[in-house]
Amino acid sequence: MKLTTIATILAGAAIALPAAAQDRSDWPGSLSISTGSQGGAYFVWGSGLASLIGEKLGLGTSVEVTGGPIQNVALVETGETLLGFTTMGPGQEAMAGESELMPGMQAANLRALFPMYRTPLQAAVLTGSGITSIEGLAGKRVNFGPASGTSATYWQRYLSDAGIDVNASFAGASDAAGQLGDGLIDAFVYASGIPTGAYSELAIQQEVTFLGLSDENIAGFTKSVPSMQPFTIPAGTYEGQDADVATVAMWNYGIANASLPESLAYEITKLVLEDNARLQQIHKSAVETLAENWDTNTFMTFHPGAVRYYEEIGITIPDALR
Repeated sequence: MKLTTIATILAGAAIALPAAAQDRSDWPGSLSISTGSQGGAYFVWGSGLASLIGEKLGLGTSVEVTGGPIQNVALVETGETLLGFTTMGPGQEAMAGESELMPGMQAANLRALFPMYRTPLQAAVLTGSGITSIEGLAGKRVNFGPASGTSATYWQRYLSDAGIDVNASFAGASDAAGQLGDGLIDAFVYASGIPTGAYSELAIQQEVTFLGLSDENIAGFTKSVPSMQPFTIPAGTYEGQDADVATVAMWNYGIANASLPESLAYEITKLVLEDNARLQQIHKSAVETLAENWDTNTFMTFHPGAVRYYEEIGITIPDALR
C-alpha cells in the first residue's frame, strides 16, 4: 500500500535539539508522511512539514505521494506510515468500519495531532465550454482526481444522489488540470486547500470558470455528507476569478498512528502550532492552522503527546477525546 517516496529531507547531525526532545530513545530512525497527489495542498504541506521536522527535530522525514485522505487513513491505521493528513469525513467513516479500503474494519489506531484547514470542494471548466452550473456537468467528461481521494468519493456520492450522470475519470491533480487545459475532459472537480496549485497554474494558462454550488446543491451535499459545511472561495483566489464561489468544505487534520512516541507527537504538534507565520510560507491555507481550532475534531482521540501540548498552553481536551 505504501507508495514511492518522492522527497527525503535529511537533517544534519549538528542540529541542536530542543530540550523536550533530548530523550529520543524510543523515536523511530525516520518518518514518512502520507500526503496526496502532486499539485494538491497535501503534497505541498507534507513537503514543508518534512523540512521543518528535519530542520527543528533532526529527524529524517520522507513524503509519500498517495491517493489522498482515504488511503492516508488506511496507511496510518496500519502503521505503514506514522503520520498523515486526512479530511475528517474519511477518518470518521474509517473509525465506523465504513472505509472502502478497510471494509468492516473499525480503525482503532488513529490519533489526532493538530487542525490544519478546511478543504473546499472545487469544480473548474474552461470558460469556452459554456458550462455554468453543477447540473451542466450531466453527460460530460469529468475527472475527479485520484480514485481513492476525498474528491472522488464525495463528489461522486453527491452527483449520484442528485441524479447527475457523468463520464468519470481519475488522475492526480496536476494531470487532471493538464487534461482539462488540453480539452481531453470537460471538467476537473477536486477537494483541496486553497489555493490549489494545479488550479492556479491552469487559471494562468487558460480562461477558467470555477463553478459555484447553488443553495440546493449545498443542501444536498450536507445531507449526503454531514461533515460538510458551507464555505466560500474568496474572489481573487485564482487568476481571473472575480467573484466569490459558494461551495462546501470539511476540516483537515494531521493524524498519527497510536504507536508514535508521546514525546515525538508532542514535538510535532508544538512545531506545527507555534509558528503560524512559517507555516503560511509553506501554504496559505495554514492561516487556519491554529490551536484554538482543536474543537473542529469531535470524534477522534487525540494523541497523548498532543494532549500534553494543548494542556501546556491552557486548552483542556475533553475526556471523550483523550
